Amino acid sequence: MDGLFAGLDVSTQSCKLVVVDLPAGSTVYVDSVNYDADLPHFGTREGVALGLGEGVSESDPDMWLEALDILLLRLKSAPEIDQSRISCIAVSGQQHGLVALDSQGNLTRPYSKLWNDFSTAEECRLLTERVGGVDRMIEEVGNTQRTGYTAPKILHMRRHEPEHYEATATLFLVHNFINWHLTGGSRGGVAVMEPGDTSGMALWNPVSRDWSQAVVEAIDPNLRRKLPPVARSDTSIGPIATHIAERYGLSRECSVDAGSGDNMYGAIGTGNFRTGVVTISLGTSGTAYTFMDEPYVDPTGEVACFCDSTGHYLPLLCVSNMANGYDAVLAKFEMTHAEFDAAIERTAAGNDGRLLVPWYAGERTPDLPDAAPIYFGFGVDDFSRERLARAVLEGHVLNLHNGFSRLPIEPEVIHLTGGLSRSPSWCQTIADVFEVETVAVEGEGAALGAAIHAAWVWLKERDTGVPLEQVAEPFVVLDRTTRKVPLAENERVHRLQKRLFRSLVNRARGFESEDPFELRAELTR
Repeated sequence: MDGLFAGLDVSTQSCKLVVVDLPAGSTVYVDSVNYDADLPHFGTREGVALGLGEGVSESDPDMWLEALDILLLRLKSAPEIDQSRISCIAVSGQQHGLVALDSQGNLTRPYSKLWNDFSTAEECRLLTERVGGVDRMIEEVGNTQRTGYTAPKILHMRRHEPEHYEATATLFLVHNFINWHLTGGSRGGVAVMEPGDTSGMALWNPVSRDWSQAVVEAIDPNLRRKLPPVARSDTSIGPIATHIAERYGLSRECSVDAGSGDNMYGAIGTGNFRTGVVTISLGTSGTAYTFMDEPYVDPTGEVACFCDSTGHYLPLLCVSNMANGYDAVLAKFEMTHAEFDAAIERTAAGNDGRLLVPWYAGERTPDLPDAAPIYFGFGVDDFSRERLARAVLEGHVLNLHNGFSRLPIEPEVIHLTGGLSRSPSWCQTIADVFEVETVAVEGEGAALGAAIHAAWVWLKERDTGVPLEQVAEPFVVLDRTTRKVPLAENERVHRLQKRLFRSLVNRARGFESEDPFELRAELTR
């Protein structure tokens, strides 16, 4: 056994597989399954089951297993890959999703609530009240309770589906469920969690690295019986199950990495494993995160306090609105991506004081599930394709920066990933607003990061002592053609615009702020 390592990313809309050849320093295989297109019998749109009600976002965990089966069977039949040489597999999973199993390994709840489910706002409020308020909650778990997190999902099941809750023996996150399946499932699969993904449950404290007894009791004093133990991230959890190995032509010596959340492995896949590097992911949602040696606990809870998958920390900001506003503008004006970039070139930075707060479908940061968009400074004749295109672009970037600015760091470079990272206008605007160089990263992000992590863990367990940076270096490829640096001529405009955006957000939330009308007047001058 030597040389090949596999990474799986079980995301919201698709499942990806990446295989890397460590001695060659190259990615040798990439494949993916799109749930909507390739598994139409599950009836999903963007990977989410239909007809479940407003604010509800759920998927059938069996869909993920079927996608995994397709990918591994394709790998088995791929002539260019000897799958029996894969030494270790790591799984990246969309964070926060809740999978419930009974003692026989059957689903007790047919669907898994996902990260973008907004139906647990009442449970967030109840948990916060039962623990003693927001400040006490942050002391307990390093975070506030958000509808995306897992703890309110568990309480929601106990309150509204008590029969499902009582029948549940094990509660998993998405990647833990896939790991359990790969190591045997109901035939003796390994039930274990790890600090990275688990720190996003708002039930486990990433600073003390232990379950919060206060939050556990606020849900159910007996909840701990349903929670697997939390082991280290930088280790394997066991060998792949014999029947899994035989079905897919894998070696029985192939090990299964502890795995982690998609953001933790996205950090590795984008070269974000040292201080000064920030990753911004531009997809359905927008995330910004960075490596830190020590935990950072935001006193407001808006920046998430997460562990990473290397024994360090990954403070993370997530805005739930990102590609939706952009896609809506493209659809309304029947624009291509290139035409959008051209429209941006015909307008000036700052949009002459016209600004959009892009809270189209509630917002996660700030935590406003019922939020709606705010259009500021627009006259009746201002809703042209050019004005709206720039407003959407700047609004999304400003919304992300407004939250990220809470972090006590000075970025040296921003690595961009996700579909919008190829857009010159998005790259330049992020460079201008964040005031730092940006560059897009090639590859499959979280799936690539998982494969790199699998190789690193396999080497660690053989006492080779190879640093993660050395393992990752050949695979993390920066697309230098996308490099952007802040434009000096836009500096003053964007600094004023950031103050204006912050004043509008604060006033909308009932906080004290600068006068947005004075700031707009200064901006237009």
